[in-house]
Amino acid sequence: MDSVIQTKDLSKKYGLVHALTNLNLTVEKGEVLGYLGPNGSGKTTTIRLLLGLIKPTGGSAKIFGLDSQSAKVEIHKRLAYIPGEPTLWPQLTGMETLYLLGKIHGQLDKKYLKVLIERFQFDTSKKVRAYSKGNRQKLNVIAALMTRAELLIMDEPTSGLDPLMEQAFRECVVEAKQRGQTIFLSSHILDEVEALCDRVAILQTGKLIEVGTLKDMRHLSALTVEATFDETPPNISHIKGVSNVHIVGHQLNCQIHGPIDELLDVISKAHPKTLLSSEPTLEELFLSLYGDKDIKNPENNNER
Repeated sequence: MDSVIQTKDLSKKYGLVHALTNLNLTVEKGEVLGYLGPNGSGKTTTIRLLLGLIKPTGGSAKIFGLDSQSAKVEIHKRLAYIPGEPTLWPQLTGMETLYLLGKIHGQLDKKYLKVLIERFQFDTSKKVRAYSKGNRQKLNVIAALMTRAELLIMDEPTSGLDPLMEQAFRECVVEAKQRGQTIFLSSHILDEVEALCDRVAILQTGKLIEVGTLKDMRHLSALTVEATFDETPPNISHIKGVSNVHIVGHQLNCQIHGPIDELLDVISKAHPKTLLSSEPTLEELFLSLYGDKDIKNPENNNER
């Protein structure tokens, strides 16, 4: 596969603060990568470095094989960006803004623009200053998608959107992937990432700590097992990897890290009436890394 984004030891310091440290990350053509981490982990710093908006203090970043600092004009012709905190022209209407942004970018699919306006139920006749936060976000999402750019870089793209519009956004991402576009998605909305992304990269205090598919990452959290019996459940506390054992009446609940063969053997010999197991969700993976800090608050994005 062809690499669209490639970083090598990419680093950024603000004084004594290490905002990003030795980031080595590759995003392949046609891939949707979810870029995750709590506030202050370095997500926005990464995006600004990729776009050439700030200079690294170490390492390098390439997009389409071009250096993100020296070739940013050429790079920007081939990508579209949805900022987390957009700045727009308050005196222009929505349609005027879309056409201006399309002209600046150099690409605008007018037919697809009409589809997007209808899909996001967006009133293009109002002045930007009259739009709510959600409608300003719709404007930015539409502006990026209408270009059909090879690479879409998104920083909290659904912040401020209602659930119906979030679903419309997901449909657009799926369509973009089907067209072969590459998407770099920074988000706090974990079910969004879980539904859309091929791989996930997780940052913590400026360092990349995990990258891979969700299946690759299941080792970060335990498998949950629930079983019911006609009699008292069997003793499983001695089994390696078993934790959080709870027995209420004839019901057994536990978690297990690692191989489950021994646990299943003990449970099966006790003739369970029901047996359920579930893999951890992305939210549970995050909880295993960070606790409940900043996971469910997509509005609280003040990182640098």
